Amino acid sequence: MNIKVILIVLGEPNSTFSEVLFKYFNSNKYKKNKKKIILIGSVKLLKAQMKILKQKVIFNEILNVNKSENKKINIINVDYNFKDAFSKININSNKYIEKCFELSLKILKKNKNCALINGPISKKTFLNKKFLGITEYIGHKTKSKNPVMLIYNEKLAVSPLTTHIPLKKVTQLVKKRKIIRDIINIYKFYKLTFKKQPNIAVLGLNPHCETTSKVSEEENEIIPAIKYLSKNKIKIEGPIPADTFFIKRNMDKFDVALGMYHDQVLAPIKTIFEFKAVNITLGLPFLKITPDHGPNYKMIGKNQSDPSSIFYAFEILNNIK
Repeated sequence: MNIKVILIVLGEPNSTFSEVLFKYFNSNKYKKNKKKIILIGSVKLLKAQMKILKQKVIFNEILNVNKSENKKINIINVDYNFKDAFSKININSNKYIEKCFELSLKILKKNKNCALINGPISKKTFLNKKFLGITEYIGHKTKSKNPVMLIYNEKLAVSPLTTHIPLKKVTQLVKKRKIIRDIINIYKFYKLTFKKQPNIAVLGLNPHCETTSKVSEEENEIIPAIKYLSKNKIKIEGPIPADTFFIKRNMDKFDVALGMYHDQVLAPIKTIFEFKAVNITLGLPFLKITPDHGPNYKMIGKNQSDPSSIFYAFEILNNIK
């Protein structure tokens, strides 16, 4: 993996993403940045938001990737008509966001040495129930059949087998085939990107990995998947009860924990690491990282947002050669 360029889709215009970016660009960490940076979004909007936030960033406006320069904040403009620099999230930004993603995907298709950071989007207004999340949206756009969500911290990463679905539907999707497929994706990512064989834990679905129901997901789906993967020389253990997994001993032992549903693993990992984690989408033709925060509409324009996740995203990408 030879990443030389970081594309950044600015995402939902009415969010705190511009604020955390400005904080990064005005930090000492940015001065150590090794990769070429290209923003995709509205120059006019960024300048208007910068004025409100009392930040100062100089942009190098370019028309294509070939015109980009190192040590500069390059930006390819995408027009966006707006009245206020910050407003309530609404459907008016949908076409703008779509254009930003389309342009970035065209660039990524032609340039194999690029990685993507995407700003947050609103699932309610932008995805509008057509996709479960940005993981599935990008998967669809790139014709990637099995994208995997990995919430990454170097000490411990977690991956939910099912993402943004109602709890009552989780059991229908806990299947041996999907567990095997997701873990193979995670294993390959660690081997390719970090040159290490990850030690993977698989959590159970039911409390204490037990159930009074006639159907046991642990016995029927999870344990057979673990046995299959163990035979294929993947370091894996489980099922482990989720209520006792997130203790220091396990965090020191494992690199990744695969959980069966979203909040089973995201709630503890965000409690432990707060904003020092990023959402990495596996199974795409390129590396995609999303800072682990949403639009954060309650703090828009207040200059009070924690930028740790975007700092961590750049740290990871700068350490990948």
